[in-house]
Amino acid sequence: MTYSIRFLAVLAAGLWCGSAFAQSVQMQRPVAFAPESDISDAIKTECTIGAELADAIKQHSSAPIEFTTTAPDPNEGRVLQLEINDAVSMGNAWMGHQKFVKVRGALYENGKKVAGFKARRNSMGGAFSGFKGSCSVLGRTVEALGEDIGGWLSNPVDGAGLGD
Repeated sequence: MTYSIRFLAVLAAGLWCGSAFAQSVQMQRPVAFAPESDISDAIKTECTIGAELADAIKQHSSAPIEFTTTAPDPNEGRVLQLEINDAVSMGNAWMGHQKFVKVRGALYENGKKVAGFKARRNSMGGAFSGFKGSCSVLGRTVEALGEDIGGWLSNPVDGAGLGD
């Protein structure tokens, strides 16, 4: 009986230490728009998809995420470099929404690229889309992208195509 209690105590301590010392992933919040993108100013100024995407990745990642206000240095620890390279908001609540967001990113560890990906999610607004604004529908796309990217962080595969 004493050995089983000791075993459980050692096992619990090992699990606690393993999760307590898991190396965090640094990423910028909000996620930046790619400088060469043709994303409309309305999306950039009226919607908060960069912050929503970062929050969704943190929510869906098994790795601890640490936010920075500027792009983190990929030479220092684990860094997820991410940018929104396209976002389109066509249609409206009466005609039907046609929205998408595209991102690309790469995971670095101490300056070495581990893996990279491209991702895209589309949305027509879902149920009750006639009652949703454009930013709300774009928010649906980045929530789904956050889930995709959070899952990818647990098993990063180079060249992955995530999403739709």
